[in-house]
Order: sequence, then C-alpha cells, then structure tokens
Amino acid sequence: MKTTQQQHHPPPSFPKHFLNAQIHLHKMISNFLIFAFGLALGASLNIYLKDFPFQLYSTQNKYSHLSTNNPSSSSPPPQSLNIPTNQTKAKTSAAGPAPPIGLKEYTKSPNILHEMDDDELLWRASLVPRRRGLPFKRTPKVAFMFLTRGRLALAPLWEMFFKGHEGMYSVYVHANPDFNDTMPENSVFYGRRVPSKNVTWGEPNMVQAERRLLANALLDFSNQRFVLLSESCIPLFNFNVVYSYLMDSNQTFVEAYDLPGPVGRERYRDKMRPQITLDKWRKGSQWFEVDREIATEVVSDEKYFPVFTKYCTPSCYSDEHYLPTYVSIKFWKKNSNRTLTWVDWSKGGPHPSKFMRTDVTIDFLKKLRHGSKCEYNGKRTNICYLFARKFLPNSLDRLLRFAPKIMKFN
Repeated sequence: MKTTQQQHHPPPSFPKHFLNAQIHLHKMISNFLIFAFGLALGASLNIYLKDFPFQLYSTQNKYSHLSTNNPSSSSPPPQSLNIPTNQTKAKTSAAGPAPPIGLKEYTKSPNILHEMDDDELLWRASLVPRRRGLPFKRTPKVAFMFLTRGRLALAPLWEMFFKGHEGMYSVYVHANPDFNDTMPENSVFYGRRVPSKNVTWGEPNMVQAERRLLANALLDFSNQRFVLLSESCIPLFNFNVVYSYLMDSNQTFVEAYDLPGPVGRERYRDKMRPQITLDKWRKGSQWFEVDREIATEVVSDEKYFPVFTKYCTPSCYSDEHYLPTYVSIKFWKKNSNRTLTWVDWSKGGPHPSKFMRTDVTIDFLKKLRHGSKCEYNGKRTNICYLFARKFLPNSLDRLLRFAPKIMKFN
C-alpha cells in the first residue's frame, strides 16, 4: 500500500518555474518600454518649450500690429508670461540699459520750471560741493534776479543790454502769481519766471521772495554773482563794464548801517534776542549784490530768518533789515556796506522818487554814472552805481535813444 501511494505523488513542477520566469521578463520589458516612452516624451516637450517664447512673442507682435491698425478692436493682447529664457535676455540686452548720468548732465543749467515747494527748493539750493577745484570748464555767470509786481515795461532796454553776451548771464523773474502776461519767445525774459507766491510790501514774504530767487539761481552752478533788481531798474553801463565790475570785485555789495531813530533802531524788537541784539541791528537798501557763498548761506539760514518772520511784522520792514543785519553779523569783513543801485530819497517819505520821460536827459544819466565817489578793491573810483531806479514806463523811449551813446550799448 505504501508503495502504491508513493506512485500517485506528482513529479517536481519545472513548467511552473518556467512560467514565472516568463511573466517576470514581460514585466521588465513593459517597464523598459514605459521608461523609454517617457524619456522620448520629455525630450519632445523640452524642444517645444524652447521655441514657445518665440511663438508667444510672435503672437504678441501680431496682436499689437492688429491693435495699431484697428484702434477700435476690443480684443486685448495676450499678457506676457515673463519666462526668463535666452531669447528674452537677448531682447533686453539689445534694447540696452538707460544711459548713465554723467557730470555734464549734473552740472548743466536746470529747467527753471520745477515742482519743488519752498522747503525742498531751499534744501536743494543749500547743497555745496566741498572741493574748490572744478573738474569741468565753465564760464562764470551773473544772475540778474528781477523781483516784480507785473509787466517788465523796461524789458526792451534790458534786451539791448544783454544782447551779444549769451552764456555770461542768467535771468530770473519773480512776479505775482496772478500776472498772466507773457514775453515774446525771442526775449531774454521768455520762460524765466520762477514758481512764485504773493508778495506784500513791508511783510516778511518780501524776503521770502528774495530767498526764492536766490535759491533758483543757485541751482545753476555757473552763477557766481547775484543781483536783485526791480521792474523799474535800469542799467547805467554796458554789459562788459557791469560783468567785469562784479566778477573782479573782492567784496559784495549789501548796504548796511546803524541808524538811530524811528526808521532804524526803533524798528528793532526786544523779542529778537538772543539771536539778534540791538547792537547788531542794521538797516540798508533792499537791492543787493552778493557772491555765491553769501547766497548759499542766506538760503540755508535757519537761525536768523525765522526770528524776522516771527517778530519783524509791518512797521518793521524786514526787507530793509534782514539782509543788512545778517551780512553784518556773518560776513562784515567781505562786505562793502554799499549798494550798487542808485535811488533818490531826497524828497523824503516811504518811497523814493520816480522818474518820468522828461527827467531822462543826457546830463542826468551822466550824473548817475560818474557823480559819486566810493572805494572799489581798495582804490577810489567814480563808478559807484551800476543800476538806478525808479524809472516809469514812459521813460523807455528816451532811454533807448540815449543808451547807445551814453551807456555804450552795442
């Protein structure tokens, strides 16, 4: 029985092992084929994506062209995906970066029309290079600053004065903001109005206007001398004489003197102490000439001018006291204590004499030119005034007639 049972046991399962090996081989082949397919698909996508930005750029150009030719088209252009590819980098490189700002752009004459308020303007004008040597060539200029109420009636005379001397002067006009009259485009005054504010005679805002003119003129590095004038001022000499007189001077011209009485010391306010004491209080003409150093210090002043603004109210007349006092405190060694603008106060009163057409004669102009004695660079001279006021508009025709002969205008 035992032998019979052993004969019924199946033999070793060789076909079963062979079948398992075949199944395992099929799985390996399938996995290899999937891997190969995935590798091929990846390579194809990579090639396509390299060309995709160029296709997108072409599409954008197409839409842009259609939009340009058909402004009414409502279809918006496709938005950029900003994909950083070699083509995008090449396009940016081809356009090139913005040109760098060199010294020439920094030192060129600025646009007189700006959007700075007074605080920004005064701060910008107070910036001073610490190096004295200039790394560029420039012609020193005189800044002629006109503080006016309205029309420049004597402009034709000044046009004659400036003619032929371009590049040696700058013109700045501070007029009432409500004044809308414009100058001809060929005028030296065209486009020379600075952003301005209302000015009231005798108020501190008169000095604010002067500081505003100085600040605008300081923005031009070439301006080295600064003259304050009015619409009723005239030049007494030709441009060459005026230019040389100012540029060759080793002093500035701010009239400053101690005057007892109601129009001098009695205008002083005790509340101005300790910044300003009575012994430092000075009076002088509003019409001044200063160099760049003093001009910069005036627009930078945060010690004395706020005191004038607060305490030198009407009947104090800060325009007759601020600059004479300030310059006498800080720059008395380099100041001549005289003005370059002739004015006639002989008739008394709060305002000087006015001159009409019949007052303008050859003898009168000669007297203004050489009728005084003063000191210039340590020597006596009879050229003490370069300008004069107050000349009415009806005096213009005679001034134009006498200027070539008396003032030696070109």
